[in-house]
Amino acid sequence: MMEVESVLAQVEGPIGELSSDDGVVTLDVRELGPPQPLVTTLETLEEMDESVLIQYNDRAPQHLYPKLTDRAYQYETIETENAVVTVIWSE
Repeated sequence: MMEVESVLAQVEGPIGELSSDDGVVTLDVRELGPPQPLVTTLETLEEMDESVLIQYNDRAPQHLYPKLTDRAYQYETIETENAVVTVIWSE
């Protein structure tokens, strides 16, 4: 799994300046079958007080994107060798 700082550094804007000490939550859903990655991610977002969630998945979470937009979250997805990493934050 990529280091949090390495992931955040690839995101444009103020999120890229955060570190793992800034209340960043990581969530690895690569081993979950559909629809659990979607459900687990949305539940985690509802429960967390932190401002940034990093989701590690085995594919781009296409069904998650419209739900994030509907809930006014910003996101950016980065494809790596081992995972598709989506950084999700609220402004």
